[in-house]
Amino acid sequence: MQTIDQFNFAGKKAFVRVDFNVPVDENFAITDDTRIRAAMPTLKKILADGGSLILASHMGRPKKNPDPKYSLKVIVDHVSKLLGVPVRFAPDCMGDQTAALAADLKPGEALLLENLRFYAEEEGKPRGEFATDEEKAAAKKVVKESQKEFTAKLAAYADCYVNDAFGTAHRAHASTALIAKHFDENNKMFGYLMEKEVKAVEKVMTDVARPFTAIMGGSKVSSKIEIIENLLTKVDSLIITGGMTYTFTKAQGGKIGNSICEDDKLELSLELLAKAKEKGVNIVLAVDAKAADSFSNEAQTQFVKVNEIPDGWEGLDIGPETEKIFADVIKNSKTILWNGPTGVFEFDNFTSGSRSVGHAIVEATKNGAFSLVGGGDSVACVNKFGIADQVSYVSTGGGALLEAIEGRILPGIEAIRGY
Repeated sequence: MQTIDQFNFAGKKAFVRVDFNVPVDENFAITDDTRIRAAMPTLKKILADGGSLILASHMGRPKKNPDPKYSLKVIVDHVSKLLGVPVRFAPDCMGDQTAALAADLKPGEALLLENLRFYAEEEGKPRGEFATDEEKAAAKKVVKESQKEFTAKLAAYADCYVNDAFGTAHRAHASTALIAKHFDENNKMFGYLMEKEVKAVEKVMTDVARPFTAIMGGSKVSSKIEIIENLLTKVDSLIITGGMTYTFTKAQGGKIGNSICEDDKLELSLELLAKAKEKGVNIVLAVDAKAADSFSNEAQTQFVKVNEIPDGWEGLDIGPETEKIFADVIKNSKTILWNGPTGVFEFDNFTSGSRSVGHAIVEATKNGAFSLVGGGDSVACVNKFGIADQVSYVSTGGGALLEAIEGRILPGIEAIRGY
């Protein structure tokens, strides 16, 4: 497989799929440019070689074509500043004007295409309301057919293809998977960010130093079933925390007050516990909780046993005994995966558990463990606590990381690597 370090971009036009889907405020000012900065090593390597850049990204989920609210025009100046060269903007990703702008690119120059998702062909699914399933199926067929032409036109702008958008690697979209088929194996590759993400995932899923501990947070068991089942075949210890705690606690006969709970997943929780026992996996659950009398940062609180939460109260974080239990398991691990906080960390009064987990991961990392943090809330945690640079790797891909952990082959990776 071609790598970006081996490739010489001199005189080449590179179509680079980036993930510039950054948050903006009501005045369209970027509030977090992490994703843009993460792509810079790849983009600067291409320019330094004497190549030119055709940058392609989506932003948001536009329902109409085009929607000015999701225009990438608002990021052009910031991308130019970080890249160190003026970035031209194509007000469309299709059409003769865009093709001419791409053809006119000189070595060292960059062009940013307008939001790919202004075309339904990018995602390959029709938009709008349909009166019947037959109408929807017919519309989908039309979009799928026109998607081929859309993809071919994107590919025609460039000499080579670079995918540096791990955050969209789980989508079989035109610009993330289908376009790669238009380039031979010597002219398609991962960017530096994508390479790092793939290696980090492989490190925790295949090349594992043991003991391996995964920390799974989140409010719903239903959203993590496949991840948990896959992890049970790989980990030595699985810490189940966050809102899922209370479904598992109630399933085992505990009193959880008003805590979040999926009553239709109680039987499943017991089945997962039985599977873990059968496979020799150490499942670690909370023993105490920080309970609140309302879902508020200003709520009255008390520490109680996790299976004895009073009526009218709800668990919003783990308690001090659980913090110690979790930390001991984490500190004795050599591979650590963290996905999901221990509680409502957005409220400052309920950050202690997540902070404790974060600091235990930092300590383990200092002692030689490999630690991967991923999933939006976990990333927000390590940023909030100022420890992002003290873990081994922080993933930029939420959904993509979760699907990789579930054991799925990601279309954006398969398109470059092949299987």
